[in-house]
Amino acid sequence: MFSGSIPALVTPFRDGAFDAPAFARLVEWQIGEGTSALVPCGTTGESPTLGFEEHYRVIDCCIEAAAGRVPVIAGCGSNDTATAIRHMRHAQAAGADAALIVAPYYNRPTQEGLLAHFRALAEASDLPMVVYNVPARTVTDIGAETMCKLAEIPSVVAVKDASGDLARVTIHRAGAGPDFCQLSGNDDLWLPHAVMGGAGCISVTANVAPRLCADFAAACAANDWPRARALHDRLFPLHKAMFSDASPAPLKYALSRIHDWFHPEVRLPIIPASDASRVAVDAALDAAGVL
Repeated sequence: MFSGSIPALVTPFRDGAFDAPAFARLVEWQIGEGTSALVPCGTTGESPTLGFEEHYRVIDCCIEAAAGRVPVIAGCGSNDTATAIRHMRHAQAAGADAALIVAPYYNRPTQEGLLAHFRALAEASDLPMVVYNVPARTVTDIGAETMCKLAEIPSVVAVKDASGDLARVTIHRAGAGPDFCQLSGNDDLWLPHAVMGGAGCISVTANVAPRLCADFAAACAANDWPRARALHDRLFPLHKAMFSDASPAPLKYALSRIHDWFHPEVRLPIIPASDASRVAVDAALDAAGVL
């Protein structure tokens, strides 16, 4: 259902408030550079710091700016099943194409609890779901067997896997079928994930290098592995620099270097990128030829 370079969009802030004009410009730039879908209100969008109405305004703004040109996968996950249902219902009514649903965090549900959570979401809404597994942030890992069971739910159409376990691409394909959409959640593992059968990546780096990431995705789709490897090597310093400090501070600094209309403001408990991080970002932008 989804493929290619899909940025997990940052949420621009200015003077403590959502900067809707900057966000709309970011969406327009992304689409013009070849981005294949958009994810508002994910981890990179600082969703834990967004209030309900603000969260919904970001989703609405993304859908309005995209204007049907590319799919919008709205971040709707929560550690509270009822809240995730509320988010999904808003996203569906607003016109989102799918919901990104992270594994419930902090609660540490069992594998059976995870199945019950996603089944409850499917019963409450028929909006397609992209299951997001990122155990480094949530603590709870959606096991490969559990993921294959989730794929039996008709509205579960894809997985964004940030477990770092590349063997899962093969395990998921065997258990969920070859048509089940698998997206990488790690930019630095996008190349091997694609080689093993992944369809694309929900990416941090694509925020700052959308054209390069779109070209990389196209090379992977064409099985042009020499070109894909060359682009991967060019992008790799950016992949690393984006996490040279707490995300998305380095990414927002990078965008402020590329666009004079983008302000690098973040929200506590994230603080601005350190001097060392800024040096790393500047070097990576230069190496990638983005500036």
